[in-house]
Amino acid sequence: MHSRLLPALLACSLLGAAVLSAQTPGLAGKIENGTYASPTGEFKVPVLVLPELGGVVTDTENAVTFHDDYNVHLSIACFAQDAAQKWELETRGRRDYLLYFFNEIVLADFARRFPGAKIESARFVPELQDGALIAYALLPGGSSFEDKNYVLANPATPRVTAKRGTLLFVRNSHLFILSTELAERATQRSTYAQPPEKENALLADRLTALTGRLIFPPPKPRAS
Repeated sequence: MHSRLLPALLACSLLGAAVLSAQTPGLAGKIENGTYASPTGEFKVPVLVLPELGGVVTDTENAVTFHDDYNVHLSIACFAQDAAQKWELETRGRRDYLLYFFNEIVLADFARRFPGAKIESARFVPELQDGALIAYALLPGGSSFEDKNYVLANPATPRVTAKRGTLLFVRNSHLFILSTELAERATQRSTYAQPPEKENALLADRLTALTGRLIFPPPKPRAS
């Protein structure tokens, strides 16, 4: 996947595409027996939302998003690394490569959609997926859970600053980008008060749990 195409693809991948019910055919991937399979075959994952709770699944060739009306907004993007991305990984090392990718591609895409978006903090977890980065970003007006009727009725009230956790790792020459919103900031609004450390721990727990639910294909045999 050419690096210049990644920002446009991430716009669909991390923030949603056309809405399709989890029970509706027509996805790029497939849902069978409660499990979503990506179109590229690089991963499977249990369907993470329930139609009874307004759960929907959206996808593209490279990503899937699970969203419901209550507290779930999760996306899983997977891109094959092109020669330029492989070179960046080799020259920077895993930790710096993942941080570079988050800042230059993911955060830049957030900032185009939500002016003022910024990284709050990030940490490298060497024991997760042979090295994963978890980054936390603040997105002014970027919540998927903010009540639109409330916003219209209270135009002078500041929009919710959404907080997203994003987990990045490399597997089988593919870059995985898992992202989720901390819905409580919007659903609890004025009554919500948690320090950043607790927010980060909650997002990290959710993203780590999601990573553990991913099912990967067996390694391809090496050519003799």
